[in-house]
Amino acid sequence: MLDLRKIREHPDAFRTGLRRRGLDPAAIDAVLEADRRRRGALAEIERLRADQNRLSAEIPKLQGQAREARIAETRALAERIRALEPAVAQVEAELDALVRALPNQPDDSVPDGRDASDNVIVRTWGTPPAFAFPPLDHVDLGVRLDLLDFERGARASGSRFYYLKGDGVLLEMALVRLALDLLRDEGFILLSTPVLVRSGVITGAWGGTALDAQQTYKIEGEDLALIGTSEQSVAAYHMEETLDAAALPLRYAGLSYCFRREAGSYGRDIRGLYRVHQFYKVEMFSFAHPDRSAEEHEFLVGLEERFVRALGLPHRVALLCAGDLGLAMTKTYDVETWMPGRGGYGETHSCSNAGDFQARRLGIRFRVGAKGATEFVHTLNGTLVATSRALIAVLENGQQADGSVRLPEALVPYMGGRTELRASRA
Repeated sequence: MLDLRKIREHPDAFRTGLRRRGLDPAAIDAVLEADRRRRGALAEIERLRADQNRLSAEIPKLQGQAREARIAETRALAERIRALEPAVAQVEAELDALVRALPNQPDDSVPDGRDASDNVIVRTWGTPPAFAFPPLDHVDLGVRLDLLDFERGARASGSRFYYLKGDGVLLEMALVRLALDLLRDEGFILLSTPVLVRSGVITGAWGGTALDAQQTYKIEGEDLALIGTSEQSVAAYHMEETLDAAALPLRYAGLSYCFRREAGSYGRDIRGLYRVHQFYKVEMFSFAHPDRSAEEHEFLVGLEERFVRALGLPHRVALLCAGDLGLAMTKTYDVETWMPGRGGYGETHSCSNAGDFQARRLGIRFRVGAKGATEFVHTLNGTLVATSRALIAVLENGQQADGSVRLPEALVPYMGGRTELRASRA
């Protein structure tokens, strides 16, 4: 959530932020108008209360009809105040909804642009493999190696659900363990998080005024929904708390299943594991001092790159343009990994700085010393591994002419020393 005081003081800057996102800057005018009406109504109530207090103070000094008249006046003022209070509550709710609907401001370093086609590639690592045979995609590889079963997944749960089998399960766990070990060595606190959270936690983390029906699975009849990422549940870990500035940054590694409706997705993205409804994920989350959040952002994306390089996977880092940013984010990098089955790069990691946007909605502050003033922390998040897409990249880049898959060296210790995956012989 944005700072209303800053909107009031610098409206043009916020109008510019909306234009950069391709949104209507008139939303700022609606906020300012509601704020004007709210402040006007509050000022009127304060004036009436001041009159009420002044008249009440005179009552003990009066007698007879003069006293009764003054009592009647104070009662009339009280009635006027009570009559105004519902209007104040209504305009306050309207203002709150308008502010909550606003997205975060794009950082000055974010390039202008309308959509993903305007994102900027900032660096590239590795060379896509050149196969001396027609390469398969992960669906065909997974079926041949008996790692994946989409047919039975669809039968049990519907399209874009799947079963991982045998070595597929071990490979997923190997990716998770590699990620957790990397983060533990870096001092992150490991968390296994709830997968059901309150609606306000999700909107607090992702922005907006209501759950995104295109993405979120809502539990009917309850104020609970399945998380789309453990970013949401980790963001709530310090909800309504004041942290010690000396402890910042507080870094967590959130392990959870994630659930996405992915309504409206189509084309090649819905084949196989690229855009599924359920997947395993290790998410980095940092509560950082505002003065160091930009530095923290570079640190987190650097860890993502270390992970992908440890797997030997060609990849590139893209800086998202203003029009492609998530609602809650002020700056985002995507790590895109080479996927031979797609014939190009596919997003495997995202790393974002939300500034104080999430912290304002979730009430997370920090304090310098025992008696210092409080400020909102900055929150940052980044994928270290989303197993569904990591499986695509590992299988497709490691495939060999005989149909086996060579495993990245970093995963061998987690696979019992095995260096390849091969189809079991009947």
